[in-house]
Amino acid sequence: MDSDILNRNETPGAGGAETRPFAADVAQILKLMVHSVYSDRDVFLRELLSNAADACEKLRHLSLIDDTLAVGAEPFGIVIEVDGDNGTLAVIDNGIGMSREELTENLGTIARSGTRAFVEALSKKEDGSALIGQFGVGFYAAFMVAKEVVVTSRRAGAAEAWTWRSDGAGTFTVEPAGDDAPARGTRVTVVLADDARDYADAFRVEEVVRTHAAHIPVPIAIRTAGSAESRTLVDGTALWTRSRSSVTPEEYAEFFKTLAGETTDPALTVHYRAEGRQDYSVLAFVPGRTPFDLFNPDRKGRMKLYVRRVFITDEAALLPGWLRFVRGVVDSEDLPLNLSREMLQSNPLIDAIRKGLTGRILTELEKLAENDAASFLKIWDAFGAVIKEGLYEEPDRRDAIFKIARFRTTRGEGWRTLAEILADKKENQTALYYVLGESEAAVATSPHLEGYRARGIEVMLLTDPVDAFWVQTALGYEGKPFRSVTQGSADLDQIPLTAPQEGGEEAKAGDVAALVALVKQSLGDKVSDVRTSARLATSPVCLVAPEFGPDRQLEKLLSRSGEKMPGLAPVLELNPRHAVVKALAAKAAAGGAAAEIETSARLLFGQARILDGEVPDDPAAFSEALSALLERSVGA
Repeated sequence: MDSDILNRNETPGAGGAETRPFAADVAQILKLMVHSVYSDRDVFLRELLSNAADACEKLRHLSLIDDTLAVGAEPFGIVIEVDGDNGTLAVIDNGIGMSREELTENLGTIARSGTRAFVEALSKKEDGSALIGQFGVGFYAAFMVAKEVVVTSRRAGAAEAWTWRSDGAGTFTVEPAGDDAPARGTRVTVVLADDARDYADAFRVEEVVRTHAAHIPVPIAIRTAGSAESRTLVDGTALWTRSRSSVTPEEYAEFFKTLAGETTDPALTVHYRAEGRQDYSVLAFVPGRTPFDLFNPDRKGRMKLYVRRVFITDEAALLPGWLRFVRGVVDSEDLPLNLSREMLQSNPLIDAIRKGLTGRILTELEKLAENDAASFLKIWDAFGAVIKEGLYEEPDRRDAIFKIARFRTTRGEGWRTLAEILADKKENQTALYYVLGESEAAVATSPHLEGYRARGIEVMLLTDPVDAFWVQTALGYEGKPFRSVTQGSADLDQIPLTAPQEGGEEAKAGDVAALVALVKQSLGDKVSDVRTSARLATSPVCLVAPEFGPDRQLEKLLSRSGEKMPGLAPVLELNPRHAVVKALAAKAAAGGAAAEIETSARLLFGQARILDGEVPDDPAAFSEALSALLERSVGA
């Protein structure tokens, strides 16, 4: 044993007891363990239960190769005993147990590791994974809640039992155990500090167990001190460790409801084991309905991380924010148990799990879309708006998301895939078109769609806020760029009409040119340009964004959020086939109607804003011009 573990001048006590001092660094290490490695006091129970389960698993394996360690007919198990009167909690197992030397050695692990380098590593929050697997390190988390910790243990096959005792302040005592020592295994009794006596309450303990150790592979029961009856909390089987073929749909549904606090069955279950460079099991669910917190600003995921069936955290970023509706469990065989917040954010194993899990979820959604379209569409109805966030946030995943993305379009035939939209493109169509808006009803009646409908061009109706962002960054689909019908020139001249244009012939080019000049002069800097339109069929006017400016819907979204996006004034387009425009063009060409055209220009601009879902830029002036027009029309 290293000289820095224990002072060699042990002090024997009565009945063979001896008191030994910890090394000088132990107090500092304990402080670091409590405040740096562990941030949640509940984990002390997790660590004790994990150690107890490890002891049972160790004996289970050793008994197969050592006949002297026969376990008999008694099944392995863990019992938690609570004593509210005396303020104690005990964790009792019937595993391998420890001899006197092992008690001294194992529970002195933190002292043996109490080198200056270890202290410095913990101070810097470096990965202590090489240490956390040792019994002593996890065990010392008990001192977060303890006045004193008493460990009584009997090694399997041994006659003697021993008791280890310490208040964590500087020394520990080892002495022969009394008559209440377990026949085999270990009992860890925690004498709770005054501010931790709630851990002696059975209901409080049950809550912690179900949160942190519900799937430890050894049955866990609880009882009250003095009672021979116990109640099972954990049956010792982690559902995700079983083969998919051995789990019934009812078992999956019940687990999901418990995990997610749901009352409905999951819409999709993903259960698999990844093996290779690292091993981990996954049991994930897509809910059958939209959670109330789906659009919570923190956008946290809801996947629980376990390491070797011991709960670690539900705050690990195991899935990206755009899959935050997925609920489930990831159980790693390779990660350390003492993952700090910093390690969770930068651990390459976590990154690898996230990458693999994200890809698998997308693959399973794609399979469901192919094999059970109705079930998939229920998922897309509930979560499509969130999944599309991935189109903006993770360009590398864009092609995979495009495969499952569904869109409403001007065809009005339910959800459509990009592949279907592309397959039905028209002759000479060089882009995939979309229109942004706040609702399907609003965008479906947009005047910007008139020219596209006249040519039978299918246009995507994008009404989720995220749509305004991802279409700005996505290059396109299968070589065809995405193009807004409310931005830039319509570029429809090369696509043949499938329906006759309303309004007959266009106004004469010279007349329209004169009108365009006068309207532009009248509106000044309210517009960046005035031009004739190829996208209008029945409406007289519309507003579009300049070719290189932001889409108008994106500009509106940013404006509502308080961000002022610099950009050009909109372009006013005139329909040269509309009766009003043709009449005004004729007057402009004849001259002498400047005042009337100026008033009409303000009305047309206000009308264009109304059609665009906005109010006129100057409601008073618009109302005045409208009143004047009505007066003339009725001869007042």
